[in-house]
Amino acid sequence: MAKPRKPKNEETKVENSGAVVRHQKLCLSIDMEKHQIYGYTELEIAVPDIGIVGLHAENLGIESVLVDGEPTEFEYYPHNHQNVENEKRWRSMVSLPSSAADAAAAVYISALERELVPNLLINCCKPFKGLTDQIEQLNLENKLDSSAEPKQNVKLVRIDYWVEKAEAGIHFDGNALHTDNQIRRARCWFPCIDDSTQRCCYDLEFTVSQNLIAVSAGSLLYQVLSKDDPPRKTYVYRLDVPVSAKWITLAVAPFEVLPDHHQSLMSHICLPANVSKIHNTVEFFHNAFSHYETYLDAKFPFGSYKQVFLAPEMAVSSSTFGAAMGIFSSQILYDEKVIDQAIDTSIKLSFALARQWFGVYITPELPNDEWLLDGLAGFLTDSFIKKFLGNNEARYRRYKANCAVCKADDSGATALSSSASCKDLYGTQCIGIFGKIRSCKSVAILQMLEKQMGSNFFRKILQNIISRAQGASPVRTLSTKEFRHFANKVGNLERPFLKEFFPRWVGTCGCPVLRMGFSYSKRKNIVELAVLRDCTAKPDSRTPVLSSNTDSENRDGDIGWPGMMSIRVHELDGMYDHPILPMAGDAWQLLEIQCHSKLAARRALKPKKGSKPDGCDDNGDAVAVLDMRSSMESPLSWIRADPEMEYLAEIHFNQPVQMWINQLEKDGDVVAQAQAIAALEALPHLSFNVVNTLNNFLSDSKAFWRVRIEAAYALANTASEETDWAGLLHLVKFYKSRRFDENIGLPRPNDFRDFSEYFVLEAIPHAVAMVRAADNKSPREAVEFVLQLLKYNDNNGNPYSDVFWLAALVQSVGELEFGQQSILFLSSLLKRIDRLLQFDRLMPSYNGILTISCIRTLTQIALKLSGFISLDQVVKLIKPFRDFNTIWQVRVEASRALLDLEFHCNGIDSALSLFIKSVEEEPSLRGQVKLGIHAMRICQIKGGSDSNHEVDTVTLVALLNLLESRIAFNNVFLRHHLFGILQILAGRAPTLYGVPRDKLLLLGDGETSDQKNVFASFVTEMRRAEPPVDVPNLSQDNLAVRDASKEVDCVANGHAENILAVPEAPKDADVISNSHERKMAVPEASKEADTVSNSYERKLAVVKIRVKQSTATSRADEADNRTIEKSQGGNHENDRGASSSVSVDAPQRNSAEAVSFSNHNIEEVNSCHDHGSRMTASIGSAKLPSEGDNFGKELQCTADSSKVSMHLQPDDPSSPSIIQDNNVDADAQKFASLQTLSVARHDLNGKEKKEKKDREKKRNREDPDYLEKKRLKKEKKRKEKELAKLLGDEAKAPSVELVAKKEESNIKNATAQLKPFEPSGSKVTISKVAAKPEPSEGTTAPKFRIKIKSRTQN
Repeated sequence: MAKPRKPKNEETKVENSGAVVRHQKLCLSIDMEKHQIYGYTELEIAVPDIGIVGLHAENLGIESVLVDGEPTEFEYYPHNHQNVENEKRWRSMVSLPSSAADAAAAVYISALERELVPNLLINCCKPFKGLTDQIEQLNLENKLDSSAEPKQNVKLVRIDYWVEKAEAGIHFDGNALHTDNQIRRARCWFPCIDDSTQRCCYDLEFTVSQNLIAVSAGSLLYQVLSKDDPPRKTYVYRLDVPVSAKWITLAVAPFEVLPDHHQSLMSHICLPANVSKIHNTVEFFHNAFSHYETYLDAKFPFGSYKQVFLAPEMAVSSSTFGAAMGIFSSQILYDEKVIDQAIDTSIKLSFALARQWFGVYITPELPNDEWLLDGLAGFLTDSFIKKFLGNNEARYRRYKANCAVCKADDSGATALSSSASCKDLYGTQCIGIFGKIRSCKSVAILQMLEKQMGSNFFRKILQNIISRAQGASPVRTLSTKEFRHFANKVGNLERPFLKEFFPRWVGTCGCPVLRMGFSYSKRKNIVELAVLRDCTAKPDSRTPVLSSNTDSENRDGDIGWPGMMSIRVHELDGMYDHPILPMAGDAWQLLEIQCHSKLAARRALKPKKGSKPDGCDDNGDAVAVLDMRSSMESPLSWIRADPEMEYLAEIHFNQPVQMWINQLEKDGDVVAQAQAIAALEALPHLSFNVVNTLNNFLSDSKAFWRVRIEAAYALANTASEETDWAGLLHLVKFYKSRRFDENIGLPRPNDFRDFSEYFVLEAIPHAVAMVRAADNKSPREAVEFVLQLLKYNDNNGNPYSDVFWLAALVQSVGELEFGQQSILFLSSLLKRIDRLLQFDRLMPSYNGILTISCIRTLTQIALKLSGFISLDQVVKLIKPFRDFNTIWQVRVEASRALLDLEFHCNGIDSALSLFIKSVEEEPSLRGQVKLGIHAMRICQIKGGSDSNHEVDTVTLVALLNLLESRIAFNNVFLRHHLFGILQILAGRAPTLYGVPRDKLLLLGDGETSDQKNVFASFVTEMRRAEPPVDVPNLSQDNLAVRDASKEVDCVANGHAENILAVPEAPKDADVISNSHERKMAVPEASKEADTVSNSYERKLAVVKIRVKQSTATSRADEADNRTIEKSQGGNHENDRGASSSVSVDAPQRNSAEAVSFSNHNIEEVNSCHDHGSRMTASIGSAKLPSEGDNFGKELQCTADSSKVSMHLQPDDPSSPSIIQDNNVDADAQKFASLQTLSVARHDLNGKEKKEKKDREKKRNREDPDYLEKKRLKKEKKRKEKELAKLLGDEAKAPSVELVAKKEESNIKNATAQLKPFEPSGSKVTISKVAAKPEPSEGTTAPKFRIKIKSRTQN
């Protein structure tokens, strides 16, 4: 069993300032005629100490909010889309694809950041009481807390609302309604904490018309029929298993319900038009349900399971998962006449059921653990495929998936469990091609672990995960660390192996690439195997992640993989496995494998003169002679590397042709057969022996049908004039032997009762169409053969549909390349295609697949023969299929065809303009996604570079506007593809991985940071009514100001950095600032500072800093300076709002020095004004009794908040209250300002502070990240000290310009820093730097006059 779970770190808590939803009730009334949704939701929430709860809500109209039955204050901040000002800005900023890509990244990340921030803020504090009552209540609570466990503040929040627009998350379509679980779209139909880490139980009630059925998550408790006229029906569901909000689904329509006869827990639901199909589709499903329960040794975790099938144009994807429920497109349903759809549908439904176990019931603990649940669901689906579809199907699918992963796993975007590839991608890692690659890689890694520990042990691990979730104290989350522990304790894998395995396979990208060759030593009877190991990932993409892995075995060279790979040698006497190939160490390796078989001591027979070694003169050549001799001189039949696919690796093995032939003919493994076919197909010189071997395998009905299809395509590739078209003749002969009537020489009527033979014969016309002559044209025989099949197809008497058969024939026409001889057949082929189109209009085929194949083929022919065929006529022929009355598959295929034609005729810019128009006109979400994917492919064909000005600025701006539009918000998949299109145009990968965050701050619209301050502004409004607990607050404010003064008057002599920190001004300064006026009378007010701070005119600000350095600095002052530098994460700043602080080099101070401030209230000194306004910070002169006014320091800082940008660089990374802007911790950043303005806390006494600092120092000494940062900081200070010394030496020189240049370079290298909880998104502009050496008393250091100007926005 796993170790007891450790309590989670505070930094990993949920993102709502500690608010936890215990239970949620959702009651909705749905009016299908008016397309209206209204009702209420009740949330039982554990309210944090701050008293404010933040929920997510979008597209909702909030009517009222009650807390424990009493009205309360709330604020709702809906997101705005499509800003006119942004459109104007894009026109001025975007000129090249690279700038458009940067702007797209800024827009996309800004939108994703906004979605993380709650926008429905509810005050859960009790009404205002007198100060005496409040103190008594606090004392009573303190007594209770001291004597018992802390009592959580649980409130019942009721929200009455209606859905304004059912466009995102929930959709109306005629007489049907359904939801989808797009990323962070549950908020679009009910208020919730829309985060995967928040899980609770649900009570659901939906009131609909009497003739409709509402299907939702959980178990149906009962139905209530109202007495209204007309009567309405209420469906009541309960979900007892805690799940996150995204798993709550709903479907309402006039459904037909089909209970499962084998499993009473299952129900299959569809629209009346699909009742006949659903019976045939779900006939197998009880097998998958029972298999999962048996394999996991547990009952299904939910009380019921419902499969709902909707019309294809309604759904955003082919499958939507929910708790105890799945919503699917009805296009995957099929009747008893359809063959081709059966396998894909069974796998899709089985995966959805497996996802109920791993993903919905067992959830990831952190975003970095999502790969594990996705992989476990895929692994469970693989077990179903292996048992019910056959081991060959399972192994072949896994082999093809591994090949795809090895080709694409070349960047950090495919790293499964690294913070950069998960946290910074905001959940988008599951979208698009990278999402598919990550899923396949997850399954492959788990199967590798299963091979290492054994299938029984791996099964026990899954059973333990489920059993502990169903135990007395259930644990329904799973992390990578816990699974690693299970692999050690239950799977009996050694810790050193796991310590290398998970960081290398899960934490990084890249798969091993092995190139192998061998030679046989007859004298030693051994095989010498040479291996060269490489990696699919580029070194720069995997080095940063691996550099942090101190456990890596190869730190200063090639990075390997843990474990040993097996080499399987098939000898004359049998098969032998040799696990001798280490996957780590030297990249070049030479291994010796001892052979067990021995050759008989006989002489090789010399071939007769002019004859072949095998006695046949017409089926051999020189290569066959060499192969025969090599086989006679060694006991080896063939050799395989990693035969059991224990590694996710790309293997290139070099062995003689005869050994590949032996492997294809004698090895029964489908993976070995596929590898042999690929190797024979890639031979530079083909012999008749190879062609005959491929033909024999194709004709073998006992072989797996998918590998036979590969043999057919290999024969097509081998067909050429050099081999006398042997491959083409074999293909045609094979087809005619099974489908033609020998007497009349024409095809017989179709007979598809042998499914494996059906699939092989279906692929033959396509393979024949791929045969090419020397001029890259199709031979006349191939064109005639395809035309003959299309002309004489007859499906009479066949119990199965020939729609897929005909579609394959039509698509094979599109593969043909017409030459001078074959162009004569073009008109006949086009007539046949037109006839099929007309026929399919009268009698639509299954899912319109025949029309789709005809449109695709016509487009291919038009593009290939654009000189002979008028493209305008083809466009006119295809355009009518874009009518909204046609089914969405045909409509989308027509749009894609028009995009291809437009791209071919007018270029990429015109194609993208048509794409934007098509997306805006396409009503179905799924159709929009298909168009987005196709546009990405067109951009990849075009290739992106800034030197190519094919894409007009107007088109780039239009794409950016579409990315910001409501259409993109409603369809997160389309939004991601739009972002990918702009990235591909700039020659980048279509992923958020690797997008530099610091370069995007200037392009953002500032709305994200403003929204982060919304929470704080609302908290301040809530606090205004409360009487202040004056004494502690005032002291804290005083301390905070003193700390700020110390930072300004810091004595450094080159040791301290020049720090200029300017906070961003939020929208509502009066809300963000402290609610109480706290004024302090400070003597010796500086008139100059007073004038600057009270001025509100919009002028260009000038910052003047006069610093005179002293050579003598006491050790005490240096220690004090170090303490002040570390004070930015201290306790005093936690209770302050956003403030500006400046640290510069200053003269030394005496211990009795008095610091004077200008006579302003503290709120004005640290103030934040409206967006775009000027912000003022003023600190008076610090006077020294002994040095006089020459050592005084004046600071005047007036900066425009809309132009400033800063980066938070705290000195203490271990402090949870500090936020770093470059690696933004979303959990802390969103509620930073909220925590800042919370109820004042009492300060710690000196002893407690000292103990806390000691504990932090001890913890930091053990933290490698802290030690590394400390080392870098020391190095930086040392360099600054050397630079300051150099400046001091240079000051003695008579040249003033040289000194100024030195100081300017020093100032430019200064780092802008902020105190914690200051909002990000501003920019510091240093416009002018001047330095002059002046003589001073008792010192040789120069006196600098620095002028810093910051521009304001008019």
